Amino acid sequence: MLRSLGQRPVTGRDEDPNVAELRTAVSRLRRELAAYPADFPDRGIAEDELAALAAMAVSGIPEVPRLRRSLLLIAGSIGSVSALSSGLAEVRSAVELFGEPPRR
Repeated sequence: MLRSLGQRPVTGRDEDPNVAELRTAVSRLRRELAAYPADFPDRGIAEDELAALAAMAVSGIPEVPRLRRSLLLIAGSIGSVSALSSGLAEVRSAVELFGEPPRR
């Protein structure tokens, strides 16, 4: 879900659009992962980290370093499952809305 700068989604609440985007992307990937029929070794890690991201989105004030850590763990866990790549890309885009990672 791409939007122009300054556009806000219609949510019926005074909500940060970045948080709404994160919540939507995480929810979608959680549903896709739940529907994915095959088991894989790190599925539990992906489920746990998606739950952590969902909790941060509900709180409304996500911690950016924690968002990025969860994203890395999720990507490492399901990165090779091509059926989930679109949902993973949406979560990545939503996390990136919170700012660029610090330069080293």
